[in-house]
Amino acid sequence: MSIISIQNLTKDFGPVRAVDDLSFDIDEGKVVGFLGPNGSGKTTTLRSLVGLVTPTTGTATINGLPYTALRDPVTQIGVMLEAASHPARTARNHLRVLAIESGIPASRADEMLELVDLGGAAGRRSGGFSLGMTQRLGLAAALLGDPRILVLDEPANGLDPEGIRWLRDFLRDLASEGRTVLLSSHVLSEVAQTVDEVVVINHGRLITHSPLSALSNTTGPRVRVRSPQLEKLAGVLTAWGFDADYDGVDALVVAGSSQASIGQLAFDHGVVLHEIAAESSNLEDVFFDLTSTPDMEMAA
Repeated sequence: MSIISIQNLTKDFGPVRAVDDLSFDIDEGKVVGFLGPNGSGKTTTLRSLVGLVTPTTGTATINGLPYTALRDPVTQIGVMLEAASHPARTARNHLRVLAIESGIPASRADEMLELVDLGGAAGRRSGGFSLGMTQRLGLAAALLGDPRILVLDEPANGLDPEGIRWLRDFLRDLASEGRTVLLSSHVLSEVAQTVDEVVVINHGRLITHSPLSALSNTTGPRVRVRSPQLEKLAGVLTAWGFDADYDGVDALVVAGSSQASIGQLAFDHGVVLHEIAAESSNLEDVFFDLTSTPDMEMAA
């Protein structure tokens, strides 16, 4: 069941088109990575979804309704687009104020602080928090209403490696409870260990929406080859139409071929091989392949 739906979403800011006829759906219980280069339209899309930006055309809905039409939205969707708090307030009081404004019991503040491992800092003023602690406080605020959906913009920003691992496990636990998480991130290696699916956009347009397991196959097979006759091998492969890139001083990474084909070509041309191994594409490789197309002219 689609719980978040973006349909033909377009947003213009004067002559600049930030989002261009974007459509995708997200099913319940999924952790979905929302990826794209800076300026690709990710934040505008998320802000449209939670009612902070009015689309020029198209729709962004949650459970079939725009955010502004939701009844008690904080109990349906938790949002962290920018982790912010009053610097003079303690973490506990910051959450208590948000809870009271939303009709949520103030006792939820301490529960959420414990949940995000900030219980020991409940009485500290948030103005003295590190960026990572501020991110955790923002996550606690998003969870106050016990929502089934979370929309998070760069939640790993400012977290140290231990904090990133904590966040990964935390989000997977939320998904195991049937919650849906849509998160934007530029930490691609961590996204690869966290999400079920990715939505990749560029220039405000959809590039791909794919299960993570399928995305690694979009760039085709890659083979890493080591040889003391690298230049000769590169020439042979290029002559046969293969895309071979140098990887250090003694290896090539070859796209679109197999180990058997490369081995046969090397044998036929008298090229000595020291290593030949299949190499799977990681998310970072795929991301840059998908978003490295020349800039497209945007509609006004």
